[in-house]
Amino acid sequence: MRKFICAKDEWRDPLNTTPNQPTHSSSDDFTKACADIVGTQHVLTDPNDLNRYGVDWTGQYSGTPIAVARPDTTEQVSDLVKLCGVHRIAMVPVSGRTGLCGGGVPISGQPSLMISLERMNRIRAFDTAARTVTVEAGVVLETLHAAALEHELIFPLMFGAKGSCMIGGNLSTNAGGSNVVRYGNTRDLCLGIEAVMPDGTIVTGLQGLRKDNTGYDIKNLLIGAEGTLGIITAAVFKVSPKPAVRATAFVSVQTLSATIDVLNRLQDRTGGAVEAFEYMPKVMVDTICQQIPNVRPPLDTPAETGLLIEVASSRADDAEMLEDGTVALQNRVLEILGELMEEEIVIDAMIAQSEQQRADLWKMRESVLEAITENGPFYLMDISLPLAHVAQFVAAMDAFCTPLGVLPLMVAHLGDGNLHYGLAAAEGHVFVDLPMDQVKAQAFDLLRTLGGSFSAEHGIGQSKLDLMTSLKDPGQLAVMRMIKCAIDPQNLMNPGKMVPTI
Repeated sequence: MRKFICAKDEWRDPLNTTPNQPTHSSSDDFTKACADIVGTQHVLTDPNDLNRYGVDWTGQYSGTPIAVARPDTTEQVSDLVKLCGVHRIAMVPVSGRTGLCGGGVPISGQPSLMISLERMNRIRAFDTAARTVTVEAGVVLETLHAAALEHELIFPLMFGAKGSCMIGGNLSTNAGGSNVVRYGNTRDLCLGIEAVMPDGTIVTGLQGLRKDNTGYDIKNLLIGAEGTLGIITAAVFKVSPKPAVRATAFVSVQTLSATIDVLNRLQDRTGGAVEAFEYMPKVMVDTICQQIPNVRPPLDTPAETGLLIEVASSRADDAEMLEDGTVALQNRVLEILGELMEEEIVIDAMIAQSEQQRADLWKMRESVLEAITENGPFYLMDISLPLAHVAQFVAAMDAFCTPLGVLPLMVAHLGDGNLHYGLAAAEGHVFVDLPMDQVKAQAFDLLRTLGGSFSAEHGIGQSKLDLMTSLKDPGQLAVMRMIKCAIDPQNLMNPGKMVPTI
């Protein structure tokens, strides 16, 4: 057996993103071998296809692969991985291709095969008694939502890209979204995975066990690894009872720091039933209304500190119609908000009285990225902070940005401290002329001081490699490199992403 030393490999530095040196066989021989595995019609080599797959959703990152292979089974994925190992061809696993960080495209100039799991789109099993579902990596998130509802259950992972993102990408980035405050990230919903490792080994853990203390947790090692340690092909998830009733509201709060009081009061009085707690300040609501057709402000008097709140319950007594014609849960939320208004914590509030009003509120929230994009050039940070420090960060950054002509465009999954903090040009300023490096340095210095993270739910990809080097704890980064070297010694699994070059 060949001896491997992580820091000084016999072939090359395993974390050096210099293009791999393929074996002497031609690209035609390699693509023919791929076709032998998945079928000729499922190996894409047309330049138009390669260009389409080889561009990040943001358009900022691109790279042309040798080909795109579209396997149909885990065994085909394994055979493709083994083939790439023999030819020393890098692999870039993709599914819905909705990422924002350049994690799902090849590194320019590096011979790569994109392995798309979009054909692996089966829901393999639904266990309504155990309340689990087993799905393949190519299942669209919204398809899983619909399948769960057929069983009067929900899969609670929820965000704007639900109609196109796929389970494989959700797992690879440990995606979050608006319901994390109650249900957790993708990692918290997953009970087990099936995956193909860099040598082609298939690992299977789809039993759906809540407890399994039998060694290293391979599932949680691969979730959030962005395809750098293996390719997740299927997973078993927890599903939850379908809410019998929801109360959805848009609330104006006196200050950002006071929103924690609102959250805790709602959680305490509803038994932890808050599903979404989204911060939407006036500047962001104004931008959405300007850029997105048929979206109107939810309150007559604009909310400087706005919150989109959703509370849900599957309890029959919460869905009960009271004598005054109100629904029990909605009445309780209204009472809580009334008390907060008397205490001058809440200024104003509206509670959705119909499913259409609820849908309108969520359309506003889910239009944020589109509105920011339509507004003009921007830089978007996906960060997280302890809840107690969110207001301090926002106040300090707003004060720093305003004199420089920088307009903060922000929303937040405030219940879990995740801020999508966008930086755009204020009126009368041009984005390219802004001192953006200075603003970003200020933001990341504040994050470090306040105990925050520079990446919350979108992943690292290529866009945050410099931040991994400068801000990630050196000890943790060293362990990440050890793991990468040990599991993927040839550095063929999505190289140049997440783990910075030594």
